[in-house]
Amino acid sequence: MKITNIDTLVVDGGWRAWTYVKVQTDEGLTGWGECSDTRVPYATCGMVRDFAAILIGQDPRAYEARTLDMLRLTRSSSGGVAARGMAGIECALLDIAAQARGVSVTELLGGPTRERIRLYWSHCGTTRVRHHDMVGAPPINTWADVTALGKEVVARGFTALKTNVVMPGQGGTWFSGFGKEGTAFGLTMGPNDEWVSNALLTHLEKHIATLREAVGPNVDINLDLNWHFKPEACMRIAKVLEPYNLHWLEIDTTNPDALAQIKQATSTRICTGETLVHMKEYLPFFMRNAADVYMLDVPWNGVVQGKKVGDLAAMFQVNVAPHNHYSHLSTHMSAALCATLGNVRIMEIDIDDVPWKDELVTHPPQIVDGHMIVPKRPGWGTAIVEEVARAHPWDQSKVFHSKNLAAPKSH
Repeated sequence: MKITNIDTLVVDGGWRAWTYVKVQTDEGLTGWGECSDTRVPYATCGMVRDFAAILIGQDPRAYEARTLDMLRLTRSSSGGVAARGMAGIECALLDIAAQARGVSVTELLGGPTRERIRLYWSHCGTTRVRHHDMVGAPPINTWADVTALGKEVVARGFTALKTNVVMPGQGGTWFSGFGKEGTAFGLTMGPNDEWVSNALLTHLEKHIATLREAVGPNVDINLDLNWHFKPEACMRIAKVLEPYNLHWLEIDTTNPDALAQIKQATSTRICTGETLVHMKEYLPFFMRNAADVYMLDVPWNGVVQGKKVGDLAAMFQVNVAPHNHYSHLSTHMSAALCATLGNVRIMEIDIDDVPWKDELVTHPPQIVDGHMIVPKRPGWGTAIVEEVARAHPWDQSKVFHSKNLAAPKSH
């Protein structure tokens, strides 16, 4: 079997882009992978084209060999869009390799370790504050609306949620663009200051307290701070939220020592890792015991590389949790990874989403009581419906909207 063509599609996900890799073979099998990045989708597509030059004519079933080929090509610049392009192709090759054998990717990689995966409702409140009209959901204008959403999460069978720093009625998060639209606290912070004011600290406590009262003591709550705060601010936030028993406080950083300092200063559990690449970037965090839970980003790392990180995490006695604020293809890819590991905490999924999300794939995720059933169909167990994807092309100008810039990669 030989690779005959590698193509990309960038699809409108409402307020973010979904990027897909399509690999075709001379035996009629087609594999799909996702490597979404709203900020630079076409740079990622360009990387895929560069990789295609060395992959056309090769056997797609030898996915480890093809990954080594791509690593050699980019050994002087192996992160960033190079890693994402590699991940999209690797996942498409896995899809083909599993289909060729008539098994799921989970089975191909030695699973399943589980038949269903616990999910958390991500961007809970964030999406409705910003895009309620687009997703057809009630707006979040008051604290009563936050309470109602918390109760809806429970009523729909979910046992965990994640929110961001949202403000009812503000039309966005606390940080709206670059000061142009201001903030709820009268421009007390610029876009790069990354400190927490007393007013924002009070707001955060009210936000989490409102959710905790709504969902009860047994539902897990995650709060994602993204890249918005420096370590001192993170420590203050973690400390004030200790009474609310967060499942985790999510902090993005490239500094393992700073994160370890935060972790040691609080009883609030810490999560990180969604922007780290392969084992080499995770290892310093593992060695410093810098976090309690580590995110794996399948569209940015790939399933095979993600599994290696997950297995390495197991050696350091920590859990992993796929970062997955993408489309249903990513959800299936992340589920396959979860089903091959023995140290998975939970998996992310966006519930409030654009109406064409389900139509983009042949088989949407099967969700029962807040858990995803691990697919058993060959490959990923789903495929992109190309006609629907092409009917929703991404408008690159959307990335420059301040609300998108306010929350770059978050989950």
